[in-house]
Amino acid sequence: MIFEGLAEGGKVVIGMAHIGALPGTPLHDADRGMEGLVEGVLADVAALQSGGVDAILFGNENDRPYRLAAPAASVAAMTAVVCAVKPSLTVPFGVDYLWDPVATVAIGAATGAAFAREIFTGVFASDMGMWTPDGAGALALRRDLGRADMKLLFNVNAEFAHPLDQRPLTLRARSAVFSSLADAVLVSGPLTGQPAELSDLAAVREAVDVPVLANTGVHIDTVADVLAIADGCIVGTHFKRDGITWNAVDRDRVARFMDRVGTIRG
Repeated sequence: MIFEGLAEGGKVVIGMAHIGALPGTPLHDADRGMEGLVEGVLADVAALQSGGVDAILFGNENDRPYRLAAPAASVAAMTAVVCAVKPSLTVPFGVDYLWDPVATVAIGAATGAAFAREIFTGVFASDMGMWTPDGAGALALRRDLGRADMKLLFNVNAEFAHPLDQRPLTLRARSAVFSSLADAVLVSGPLTGQPAELSDLAAVREAVDVPVLANTGVHIDTVADVLAIADGCIVGTHFKRDGITWNAVDRDRVARFMDRVGTIRG
């Protein structure tokens, strides 16, 4: 598994803690400021941990419209928020700065994250323009910052984008492991909150020898089918109040989901 001994039954559930819009982004609430960001994340973390998730992933989903190069103000702010929340954590955590793998690794190293998620490889036509992530730079930075232990979760089919690389998804996943040193591979749907195709998940699981997780769109009615194939899943939208991505985490939704996962784990 991704984290040895993290979850009984070998199926990991990572819950998303979406930080509010960071300084330097259009939707940032300057009146609430950094204190407001920390307050919101603390509430979501409490709900996720009380509901029973195995790990938490901090992300900046609220920084719309997304950018491919992280501004310094946002990197500093996300690092500060995660560090402020860290004393309340009782489970492992990871980070993801959309959509900059080098910034993600920097934040992960600075905060002591156990793992980091991003698009590290490929070339995409995206809502943000032409997308060519610097995976090699991210891995070099992980080494230079002394964090070879921080696992890198490679999302191989990006949301909000279409790959210009026409190789099959399975081959791109195998290549990410072979040539780019992915610690795990993630399979996504086309947008946040939309599921990956089970056929894609199964094909990638068959193609690589590292853990494979469903990255988007998993909910209580599909988790059994997903975990019959994948080694785990990352859940954001389904854990939110009324299943709306931008709402706060609903502790009862998390608990019901994790009860279902407990049954699946046996």
